[in-house]
Amino acid sequence: MAKMPAMEAVVEVLTSEGVDTAFGCPGAAILPLYKAMEVRGGIEHLTVRHEEGATHMADGWARTTGRVGVAIGTSGPAGTNMITGLYTAMADSVPIICITGQAASTKLHQEAFQAVDIVAVATPVTKWAVQIKEAATAPWIFREAFRIARSGRPGPVLIDIPVDVAQELIEYDPAIDAPLPVEPVRPHQPRVERALDLLLESDRPLILAGGGVITAGASAELRELAEYLGIPVQVTLMGKGAIDEDHPLFAGITGVQTSQRYGNASFLESDTVLAVGARFGDRHTGTLDVYRGERKFVHVDIEPTQLGKVFPPDVGIVSDARLFLRALLDTAKARGAGRPAGAWAARIGELKATLGRREDFDSVPIKAPRVYKEINEIFGPDTYFVTAIGLYQIWGGQHQKAYKPRRYQICGQAGPLGWEIPAAIGVRKALERTEPDAEVVGIVGDYGFQYLVEELAVAAQYDVPFVLIMINNEYLGLIRQASLPYDMNYQVDIHYDEFGTDNVKVMEAYGCSGRRVTEPGDIRDAIEWARKQAVATSRPVLVEVMIEREANTPHGPAIDAVREFEPAP
Repeated sequence: MAKMPAMEAVVEVLTSEGVDTAFGCPGAAILPLYKAMEVRGGIEHLTVRHEEGATHMADGWARTTGRVGVAIGTSGPAGTNMITGLYTAMADSVPIICITGQAASTKLHQEAFQAVDIVAVATPVTKWAVQIKEAATAPWIFREAFRIARSGRPGPVLIDIPVDVAQELIEYDPAIDAPLPVEPVRPHQPRVERALDLLLESDRPLILAGGGVITAGASAELRELAEYLGIPVQVTLMGKGAIDEDHPLFAGITGVQTSQRYGNASFLESDTVLAVGARFGDRHTGTLDVYRGERKFVHVDIEPTQLGKVFPPDVGIVSDARLFLRALLDTAKARGAGRPAGAWAARIGELKATLGRREDFDSVPIKAPRVYKEINEIFGPDTYFVTAIGLYQIWGGQHQKAYKPRRYQICGQAGPLGWEIPAAIGVRKALERTEPDAEVVGIVGDYGFQYLVEELAVAAQYDVPFVLIMINNEYLGLIRQASLPYDMNYQVDIHYDEFGTDNVKVMEAYGCSGRRVTEPGDIRDAIEWARKQAVATSRPVLVEVMIEREANTPHGPAIDAVREFEPAP
């Protein structure tokens, strides 16, 4: 068998696994891999300004394509800079691989320059962290890394490569190699039957679709099942887009922060919940005794350890979401159990019509819900949105609509500040070959914008266009009762001290452009300008919307105690 440099074999593996774009920052210890990428070709590389940015770009790329994203860094602090991105991908079940260079293997025990035990550091926030110790194992470790990242509950892997190992020759023939298979996780049929029994016996059932439905590509099966059985569907924050929010069976979002009023009300009236690919996160459930009530739960998840983690379900089923929904639908059809949407669906429609939140504010300063009203009206269902953490995440969950899977991408569990700009770059690059005209929009806050803002330079350098809409209260949020420990169950008021950054000038400093809006009537024109400007300049464009200094969000400790700050229409 012919010999080739170990890193050229790695590039062959990456290409055959569907990687056409990678994000990273070169350095001495990882240069053998970069040389191999240059020699073999086939992978476009974007040089980032910070390794955390690379991980979030790979994250956005992976969420959009459904394939495994790749981020690359050198030794030492490059790897430690990647930890936040690995944690984010782990928390949200996103398959990425981070590749780090390492000092020579003969020097690791001597505290060599930039030698850190990155495998030990990364282990808690990855599905697998491994160092290549023998060059001949390199292609097989990468094959296994892709298999692990894609199998079961997807997630991140870190591979560390000592520079001396990376420089060796190995025997490898890519012509007779292929990706390792990922075994499907199929549901146990007796449990499918039991789940169907519970749904058919209930008067007010709900299907709760989590992010696992989107990951599994199960949106079509979800909609078909819901329509066949006439069961309303709710989504979690990570599940937004699993079903069209204008669908007559859409029943909103339940939660203590990112929720609709009618979603909470519908959930409280339900008697059976079929949760598919959802974790029962604390911001969704709130106080558990209220959330659980007397209702029955069927919990379906591909990860066995998720079942019973928060509370024991009446029926737990380990399965891929798509395979379970298809099995449940087939079983229901075999029984002839189809039924039209009835009184329960009509009741949810009634709640939806009467328990909305007001968005048509014309006051100055602008109120945040008005911004989302404009966003919903301006952008079409094929627009790709990214948004991160903060008050604007809460407002987005409450007001912004999603219509299709993978179009509303959010760092839901980890919540790293600054995620949106690099994630938007990853999303835009993922669409270049398949949907070159698709729009990408980042919803950002003024404070989080300052984190990883340097990645705007990457977008400018590589001609990556997208629109940024900033919800800017211009002030850094502080808690009045600062002496009290943070507790989601304690209702606090929020006020702001002046922060005062001119974010339009920040955009211009990176060769991009932006506009500031202070009047609600100007929001639409500014966004339409930004859409055209992004295409014309092939760079990010900012619309900075200045909202009220003191802004409230309706939430509380339990789904029956959500505090509303503005009267519904």
